[in-house]
Formats: sequence, structure tokens, C-alpha cells
Amino acid sequence: MSGLCIDRCVCRQTLFADLLPRVRAAGWQLADLIRETGCGGTCGLCRPYLRAMIRTGRTTFDEIILE
Repeated sequence: MSGLCIDRCVCRQTLFADLLPRVRAAGWQLADLIRETGCGGTCGLCRPYLRAMIRTGRTTFDEIILE
């Protein structure tokens, strides 16, 4: 275990676990999530994780995901 745990948009302090139900209920893609929540729209560091969350349903990541 690396000790790394990425589980939120740092700029908005919003947990991916809080975003996933909204994404699924509304059928959002990444652009929709950014527009509606602001997550992924400021520094952009969480975008790869948001993409992975939308694709897989995972809300915590213990690895660095590069775009």
C-alpha cells in the first residue's frame, strides 16, 4: 500500500463519493460534472480521477493517474 489516497476535488473540497450518485442520477459526462459542480474546472488535477470515477464507479484511488 502506497499510503496515497485521492478521494476528492481539492479546489472544491468535494468527495468523489458525494459526486458519483449525482453523476449517475443525472447521466452526466465529465463536461456536465464540471459545469454543474465546478469540480475539475479550476486546477484540473482531479479530471483524470473524475473520468475514471465516471467510467468505473471508483471513488478512491491509490495511484497517480496521468491524462
